[in-house]
Amino acid sequence: MLKVEVQAGVARLTLDRPEVRNAFDDALIRELQSALERVGHDKGVRVVVLAGNGPAFCAGADLNWMKRMAGYGYAENLADAQALATMLATLDRLPQPTIARVHGPAFAGGTGLVAACDIAIGTPEAKFCFSEAKLGLSPATISPYVIRAIGERMARRYFLTAEVFGAEEASRIGLLSALVPTTSLDSEVDSLVKHLRAGGPEAHVKIKDLIRAVSRRPLDDALSADTAKRIAEIRVSPEGREGIASFLEKRKASWCSPKS
Repeated sequence: MLKVEVQAGVARLTLDRPEVRNAFDDALIRELQSALERVGHDKGVRVVVLAGNGPAFCAGADLNWMKRMAGYGYAENLADAQALATMLATLDRLPQPTIARVHGPAFAGGTGLVAACDIAIGTPEAKFCFSEAKLGLSPATISPYVIRAIGERMARRYFLTAEVFGAEEASRIGLLSALVPTTSLDSEVDSLVKHLRAGGPEAHVKIKDLIRAVSRRPLDDALSADTAKRIAEIRVSPEGREGIASFLEKRKASWCSPKS
């Protein structure tokens, strides 16, 4: 159900349930959780690419899984929802940069995967929908990531209307980082991978932590002091010293492969 390929420092996780448009069920959520934990702890992995096989990126919840959930009590539903919430949080907090390769529709929970990645590249075939309201439900578990990506105003519209919107609109409101022609999708992903591999792996960890720490904080003396402390710490780290030395010596840094 999930293909995991690690090559040249890039982990490619591909949802592989094309017969159900890569819809989630509890088994796929467990597989994703396990794979994310493995690549997150693998120091050889520099970038993670999340993709889907078949016509869709991810259609949200699997119908058979929904039928089973309909018979669950509160405790079972809570445990089930917590597994999805934990998986999305694990994706969001991966130390490596993450790219969502969105070649087709991403609905409901699938949009959560897109929003939880650091970068999302889509094609004109990508469509999006927060369909929960039409089922009498709420997009609760994906909401922290989606609202962060598109803002409260757009979330109010699309969460409430549950309307389908296209890739151009997704790009405009921030759900997609970039919209590219279908034929350029893989070359664009590869270009991003190349740029990311040129960055320091520890710097990436600290940058992702910086963004989480700084976002929505007031611009006060405490924030100024925090950011000064962060840059001072990374400047004196082994990676920071190597990065500055390589720049001054006009050579590639030690973490760059010959192809970077």
